[in-house]
Amino acid sequence: MTTQIFLASTLYGAATLAAALDAKCFAPADRRILLVCNNSATPETTPAIDEMPGFERLRGRFDDVLSWNATISPFHPGGWTPRPDDVPLWERYLRLSWNLGDDPVELVVESIQVNPALGVCQIFNGAPVTVYADGLMSYGPTRNKIDPLVGTRIDRLLHLDLVPGLTPLLLTEFGVAPEIVPTDAFTKVLAELVDTGAETAESAELAELADIAEPALLLGQYLSALGIITAEEEEDLHVRMLRGAVQLGHTRVVFKPHPSAPARWSRALEKEAVKLGADLTVLDTPVLAEVLYQRMRPALVVGCFSTALLTASAFYGLPVARIGTETLLERLTPYENSNRIPVTVVDAMLPLLTDRAAVEEQRPGLTVADLNELVRTVGYAMQSKIYPDLRPTAERYLSRSLTTHTWRYFKRRRLTSLALPGAVPAQLAFIPRNAAVRRVARRARSLKRATIG
Repeated sequence: MTTQIFLASTLYGAATLAAALDAKCFAPADRRILLVCNNSATPETTPAIDEMPGFERLRGRFDDVLSWNATISPFHPGGWTPRPDDVPLWERYLRLSWNLGDDPVELVVESIQVNPALGVCQIFNGAPVTVYADGLMSYGPTRNKIDPLVGTRIDRLLHLDLVPGLTPLLLTEFGVAPEIVPTDAFTKVLAELVDTGAETAESAELAELADIAEPALLLGQYLSALGIITAEEEEDLHVRMLRGAVQLGHTRVVFKPHPSAPARWSRALEKEAVKLGADLTVLDTPVLAEVLYQRMRPALVVGCFSTALLTASAFYGLPVARIGTETLLERLTPYENSNRIPVTVVDAMLPLLTDRAAVEEQRPGLTVADLNELVRTVGYAMQSKIYPDLRPTAERYLSRSLTTHTWRYFKRRRLTSLALPGAVPAQLAFIPRNAAVRRVARRARSLKRATIG
């Protein structure tokens, strides 16, 4: 008896798993368990995915639905990890609690670098692992070194084809092969969710959206919760989205806030909409953006670096525009922040909201070949110790493609620490080769040591 355990923390992730199952991406199993995890800051006040509208459409793919939060209560899933000495006890406990017996287990998890996925893999320490990625982070490097006892058990990376032709970098240090979840299978699953909310009190609000003729859809992300920008700056970002959409001629606008975003953000938008003479609808129902694409067919989708921008463009052929990515590229710290690749991809590929011609023509920023080189160069700068083989690619790209525009993707301090091209301004490149300058530098270091001593 083989049991497959699928760990999911978002409805989007559960939909990805459903599509992978429909597309026969997994071998047959005697039992399939969906292990639901609520990673929100306060899980007690936020509905888990099995409580969200639309989940019942996905439920039939699994034999059982279990809660990881309930299993490890009162600990938070993102902060708890089993102590090494307790791992055998936890495996015995889970096998008893979940009626696994001694059956072989296969794991399918997201975000393998962190808990809860990492903790689950450590507990079932002999189980093969499949990692699935439902967002843009799959194109970036593994955010930190993974214990070889876990990494060597990963056999493949399932991912959506959000940027056709762009190859994921995630987990390639273990020789993990990427495998695409068929786009048609994914969109078919999303089509099942179109009437999400039909049995709920929110159904009237969702039904009204279909009556809004070709609106612009604004996507909120709640970036201040990640500490990237302040709440006031994010509120201003949403207002800039609204202004940009109106300037492009979109007087009917729908704002989809992040489920955890404060209500005052929507009030600020409503005030701005009155000033601009725009007809604004703020969506309160927690629903996937992809459901809105099918219900509304928006004339334009605007966001910062949401994965939903790429699904709109690649899967539904909708016009998209970005705003705020330049600020995020500057603010993201440390440089190896795992959001850097998603921001880089969106900034490099999608048109800027304030560039009318680019938005109207939907001009791609880079060719896929150039984007692959850029992503691998940024990936090497982020995690040079994990991907040393990418150094020649990084040197080649920086030597020939570092311009006033592409500098936004790099930091001079990071290039300097890695001794990469661009570390020293061209007008000062003679300094390392100048004997007199080197003598002065050595003398200064000697005086500093003598002073300290």
